[in-house]
Amino acid sequence: MKQLLNKLSLYTNQLVNKAKLTEHTFMIIVAIIIGVLAGFAAIGIRALIEGISLLSFPGTGSILENIISTPWYLIIIIPAIGGLIVGPLIYFFAPEAKGHGVPEVMQAILLRGGTIRPRVAFVKAIASAITIGTGGSVGREGPIIQIGSSLGSSVGQFFKLPSSRLKTLVGCGAAAGIAAAFNAPIAGALFAVEIILMDFAVAQFSPIVISSVLATVVSHSFEGNFAAFTVPTYEYVSPYEIGFYFVLGAVTGIVSYLFIKVLYGFEDFFDNKFNFPPYLKPLIGGILIGIIALIFPQVMGIGYDSINSAIHGNMIWYLALGLVFVKILATSITLGSGGSGGIFAPSLFMGAMVGAFFGYFVHSFFPEITARPGAYALVAMGGMVAGTTRAPVTAIIIVFELTNDYQIILPLMITVVISTILSSKLTRESIYTLKLVLRNIHIKEGTATNIMESIFVKDVYNKEYDYIKISDNFNEVVNKVIQGRGRNFPVVNSTNEIVGIIETNTIKDYLFDKDVLQNLLVASDLLSLNYDTVTFADNCQIALDKMKIYDFEGLPVVDENNPKQLIGMLWRKDIQDQYDKEIERRDISSSFASKISMKGEETDVQFLEGYSVSEIYPPKSFIGHSIRDLNIRAIYGVDILSIKTKQGKNEIVKAIPDPNHVIAEDEILVVAGESKNIILIKNLP
Repeated sequence: MKQLLNKLSLYTNQLVNKAKLTEHTFMIIVAIIIGVLAGFAAIGIRALIEGISLLSFPGTGSILENIISTPWYLIIIIPAIGGLIVGPLIYFFAPEAKGHGVPEVMQAILLRGGTIRPRVAFVKAIASAITIGTGGSVGREGPIIQIGSSLGSSVGQFFKLPSSRLKTLVGCGAAAGIAAAFNAPIAGALFAVEIILMDFAVAQFSPIVISSVLATVVSHSFEGNFAAFTVPTYEYVSPYEIGFYFVLGAVTGIVSYLFIKVLYGFEDFFDNKFNFPPYLKPLIGGILIGIIALIFPQVMGIGYDSINSAIHGNMIWYLALGLVFVKILATSITLGSGGSGGIFAPSLFMGAMVGAFFGYFVHSFFPEITARPGAYALVAMGGMVAGTTRAPVTAIIIVFELTNDYQIILPLMITVVISTILSSKLTRESIYTLKLVLRNIHIKEGTATNIMESIFVKDVYNKEYDYIKISDNFNEVVNKVIQGRGRNFPVVNSTNEIVGIIETNTIKDYLFDKDVLQNLLVASDLLSLNYDTVTFADNCQIALDKMKIYDFEGLPVVDENNPKQLIGMLWRKDIQDQYDKEIERRDISSSFASKISMKGEETDVQFLEGYSVSEIYPPKSFIGHSIRDLNIRAIYGVDILSIKTKQGKNEIVKAIPDPNHVIAEDEILVVAGESKNIILIKNLP
């Protein structure tokens, strides 16, 4: 199956190259594909959740009514069965599907260049549908976001796109997911850049918008112009009322902080303090949810019925107050024990309950200048989302798109901003980033604090390497060690699978007896099993940490799907060289490359003392060779930013060219690097 996909990918890429699409046009086409796929995925998971919910709690009423009419013992047993299925499914097939999903997508962006395993989409869909359908207290939006992101990453990997483009496509998938979930295309696009990519200045914003719109169009086409909630007309009664929204913002900020602390407190308990097989922990969580639901059935599932009741002013104030804390508890148990689902819907649920409770009191004491409780419930939903996710713009736009009522903007902005500020003061991290921090992944201004974490093995490794065959005799081993690079050499069998490492220190003591031992010892007698490997999905920080542990100068690079199959070597010096270049050219080269136009002659743009972006004709020695084979970056210290060709009066630009691209005589290379190195290339024969 993998070979078939690789052949199909290669054939598709050849067709794309023949079509001579510009980079921007190609990204737009791929964004359309992702938007359509994510839209269908959202439809599919909604149908799957509904089907499992009706199977678990059959009846003719709403899901909440069906749960209430279910015998008490089944209310406990059904979530337990769901946990019993979900636990092994996640543990054995895709651990990334555990929890609420968005931190895993962010981690893939930061540490793996946007690479997400294709199986994650399938496992996440099944696990989340079972968790929610059997009564788990989580939402469907997080799973849809992770599924969309996984689809975006899979499409990018199919076309073999570089990390910079792959990240954009992950953002496209996330935007499409949230847009299809809420029927909110603007909020979907903003969610992707505010939370997933963490950069409002992202260069590829147009593909994200297109994916978001296409996913919404697909949802419209098959499910109609649905709304996540039936929202009443918003009331803004008096200018004096704005003061109450300041207070409401503070309240939702405090509740947001409480939710974050309780959620990760339960995760810590189940992960580190509860000594029980991890694949059975969701079973325990399901039992606890069932017990809670005997008194508060509203906490089971997504909870849209209760949210609708609150925003229509039909929720009793003391029940609303109780449900705030019970929902925090139930969601924390579901996710902490290992269930799969999102925190978006629970945040909306808590916000609606906080607003209903708060609105009841202010309207009781100040009926002439305040709206009914439902209006406060609606605004508090945005405040709660902003306080937990630290995405105020997304929170404002989601609620606005739900209501399509401009009157809500002023109180909504006040509540959201106050909630965000107060929640940020109480805890520095959001409900998403805290999970990354607990994994020792720190974020600053939208990027990993360690530049090494943004450089990946696949971009630095060397596919030409020295190796020793397991059957080589001592004389052959010595000769290869003397002529080879580094101090450690991989030992491979007849199928090129790594079986160990031979270090120079191992053989130096035998050198004086070389003539005697040359036919007695073979490589299998000298190899060490004390070594580690890296894959394309690893970043260079991980590689350096492993090198430090084993005191190696290089590490074997193996196939991610076959951890014994050797495909190259990664060297510390190559990592350091790439690190130095990354510091020099980060966020500089791409902006200056766009300033160069094709004039029929070579041009230069200076951007730092001694550095420039230049347009050059390829030397004859480059023609007919691929970029990867020439290894221009390693040999000359120069990066190829794009390749230009003339087709009649039109200019074709291949931005971020494929490493396998073969340089032709009629092309012009846009390169960046030290001016002296560029001059050296210009003077090559």
